[in-house]
Amino acid sequence: MRKSPPLSIFVTCLAVALLGSAACGNSSPESIRPADAAAASDGAPDFPTTGGTGGPSGGAGGTAATGGSTGTGGNTSTGGGTSTGGSVSTGGSTGAGGTVGTGGSTNAGGSTGKGGSTGTGGSTSTGGSTSAGGSTNTGMGGRPGTGGGTRTGTGGSTGMGGIAGTGGRGGSGGTAPPDGSAGTGGTTTTDGSAPASTWWKPVAGLSWQWQIGGGTIDPSLAVDVFDIDWEEDASVVAQLHQAGKKVICYVSVGSWEDWRPDASSFPAAVLGNDYPGWPGEKFVDIRAQALRDIMAKRLDVCKTKAFDAVEPDNMDVFSDNSGFPLTQADGVDYAKWLATECHARGMGIVQKNASEITASIQSVYDGALTEDCYNDGWCADMQPYIDANKPVFACEYTSSIFSAACAWGKPKKYSFILKSLDLTAPVTFCP
Repeated sequence: MRKSPPLSIFVTCLAVALLGSAACGNSSPESIRPADAAAASDGAPDFPTTGGTGGPSGGAGGTAATGGSTGTGGNTSTGGGTSTGGSVSTGGSTGAGGTVGTGGSTNAGGSTGKGGSTGTGGSTSTGGSTSAGGSTNTGMGGRPGTGGGTRTGTGGSTGMGGIAGTGGRGGSGGTAPPDGSAGTGGTTTTDGSAPASTWWKPVAGLSWQWQIGGGTIDPSLAVDVFDIDWEEDASVVAQLHQAGKKVICYVSVGSWEDWRPDASSFPAAVLGNDYPGWPGEKFVDIRAQALRDIMAKRLDVCKTKAFDAVEPDNMDVFSDNSGFPLTQADGVDYAKWLATECHARGMGIVQKNASEITASIQSVYDGALTEDCYNDGWCADMQPYIDANKPVFACEYTSSIFSAACAWGKPKKYSFILKSLDLTAPVTFCP
């Protein structure tokens, strides 16, 4: 977890500077040593940008004929827009008593080239349940000074897919391009959850920018993925999607922050010990249903703003002095619940740190995001993601080791960047 340092830290640094100290390091709540923070603040190289620009958003999913099964969705062209999702053939038998199949299963494929958004779900046939694709509502507005962003339906928001009616079967969606966008779609469920394969599935080696500390978000930055705060305005994600980027929604799922718009909705019973070094923040009880209800609403905001995936920060709360008797098993249970909730909303999810539970959750997560894994010597714990061709978005804060991190990780398709602890716009990429 990395946020802007509290005001007390800046006051302390100013005082030290006036007394003639040579350096003043930033503190951090997760496993970064003070020496590392100091190293990260000096000698950092310039900030070149690398990475390719993704293609435009995906096309619409297939429409359904009355009672008919859907056809094959359009395959995507490399780096470009999709063809129209598969039109249905006429005919299509109905069941006894007029039971019809669900038309227009979501074309979760049809994604564009690098960073392309998925297409919206198709409309249903008579008698079929409707899909929930292409949400255009905006959620909570952005807090001044926070990073992050959201998108509307502009650029092809990910649909929830058509819910299967009796006898209905989904068609096949578009073929996934090399950047790891969503692959085949059309497979519907009967329980109202999102169909399989309807969320973004990134691949190893994607370039990225992490900006949750404020500042102007630049859609022209040549990366595949942006990771930004859940409170950003929907128009920001829309702009990123229009520029061909995928967008990850940063949400702290393991702590309470008193500056958040929903802070008053947390019952006292779920609030634990203070988060060391971060005034106004406390650990939370991840076992409590009341806490999960709040997090579900935050995920709804991410979905409404049309984010492609979620970064669940502080999911390793079970390993901290939280004030609750949390176990690693509690952490695994919570992590799997989060994955189910994100996927049901048509969003991917990346594991945030918590390397000790990688083996237990890697199969249901779509990638990982690490902080100082190379500096602290645990990057190899995330190798199962690389082996499954899923990305490891790796952020380092120590400039003196960044070249070595790149030399080690780039051939393995780890996506290393160098950032300052405040996680504002400046970023350095591997050469």
